[in-house]
Amino acid sequence: MMLTRFLALAFLVIGLSACDSGGETGDGGPDIDARIVSDLPADPTVGVDSLGRPVGTGEATFFDLSENAIVATADSASADWDIAFRATTILVNSGASGPGTASAQVVEGVFEDLLEAPVDGYTQDSAGGFAIPTGSGNGWYNYNFGLNLITPVPGRILVVRTSDGLYAKIRILNYYLGAPETIDPAVDESRYYTFEYVIQYDGSRNFTE
Repeated sequence: MMLTRFLALAFLVIGLSACDSGGETGDGGPDIDARIVSDLPADPTVGVDSLGRPVGTGEATFFDLSENAIVATADSASADWDIAFRATTILVNSGASGPGTASAQVVEGVFEDLLEAPVDGYTQDSAGGFAIPTGSGNGWYNYNFGLNLITPVPGRILVVRTSDGLYAKIRILNYYLGAPETIDPAVDESRYYTFEYVIQYDGSRNFTE
């Protein structure tokens, strides 16, 4: 298990370094970035309960979209992170989940064809529910009970407005370590996200260069 976790962190470092930059800002930084994050741990399983269901520690992994980096749990009580991953739940830094003012929504369409973030429709996490809905078919994933398999819903795009007023679109690609094309839930370790996202740094809703 320690070797698996070590390899997962190695994959994550590689994934975080992957970056396809678009235009340039006045200070030499990118206006827009397209990135892929690989094997981000989301409360990996540490055992199973009496019914054979996976059990984690209940801790989320916090992520800063603008910096393309994990935020330490010690800094989670701040606006330094945008979204957080805990098993199949994706939190937004706002309301019941954090002190930030981030918001999000799920839209349907082709990821590459979403050229502009929606004007409205964003919500924050609250005691009544999450901005990114949980449950099979409600948000980003489907759950096959017979196979015990989690897969992304095709055409579901997460659009996030960060506390800094930046817009990002996210597509979840895989939920299993190593992002296998053919998943065997009995063998492949779950709760490791691979996803791609585009973030616009100029404050506009534009996702093109």
